Amino acid sequence: MNAWSPVPPTCHAATALAPIAALQMYDGPQLQAANDALWRAVAERLTAEGVADVPAQLTRAPDLAATWSSPALLLAQTCGYPLIKGLGDRVQLVATPRYRAPGCEGPFRRSAVVVRAHDPADRLAELRGARCAVNDAMSDSGMNLLRAAVAPLADGRAFFQEVVITGSHLASAEAVAGGDADVAALDAVSYAHLRRFRPELAWRLRRLAWTERTPGLPLITAATTPAATLAALRRALAGVAADPRFAEVRETLLLDGFSPLPLHYYRLTAHREERAQALGYPTLQ
Repeated sequence: MNAWSPVPPTCHAATALAPIAALQMYDGPQLQAANDALWRAVAERLTAEGVADVPAQLTRAPDLAATWSSPALLLAQTCGYPLIKGLGDRVQLVATPRYRAPGCEGPFRRSAVVVRAHDPADRLAELRGARCAVNDAMSDSGMNLLRAAVAPLADGRAFFQEVVITGSHLASAEAVAGGDADVAALDAVSYAHLRRFRPELAWRLRRLAWTERTPGLPLITAATTPAATLAALRRALAGVAADPRFAEVRETLLLDGFSPLPLHYYRLTAHREERAQALGYPTLQ
């Protein structure tokens, strides 16, 4: 359920007991070197603070759910929806990144509802009977926010002709641009990367609307991570965010810093689901 990367590559896969660090949500080919540099900077600070067994390299394993739920997890980025729906007491929140991209406001961001560039629709309500592309059924940005937007329009009935799971926001964008789908919700950061690195694809799309805002993709650590290590992680992230040596890395990642967003903000994802259920629209359809 990664965001920008089309398929999570398999390299540096962690063993069951090896400490894990993973930053796979925005990790397409153009971003991997910057993510590696970011992690090296964080790892250096953790090691200097005496944190033991800091991974030298990022894990890029195909099973994101297994990475997130591993008791060996030191740091990873996940999505707010599975954080609330499945991870529960298996993890602790570390911080929420702040991104410099249209649709982002501090540690919050929206999703861009996109259609083909020449689609005549002016409003989401005009897309009844369209085909919808979704990156993952457990995605807050690609599914949950779109369901929340559609629920008041659906009248308790199926709204879309078809909903197709694509595997990533990039694949959803390609499906819409290529005519295999008519609409998708792309999180603001993925949409910004798309416009930077795939302009020929972005030009074939048009943003129809922004969704309501939601907390950004959180950084997490295992529930078993000691409090001292959690504090060291937060200090390391804050230090790298302020260090001028990593300005280029932050610029590449559109990263503006990190905020200690409390867990209760992420419960908004469950509230959106409950609102849709109350409107008779429990499933995006």
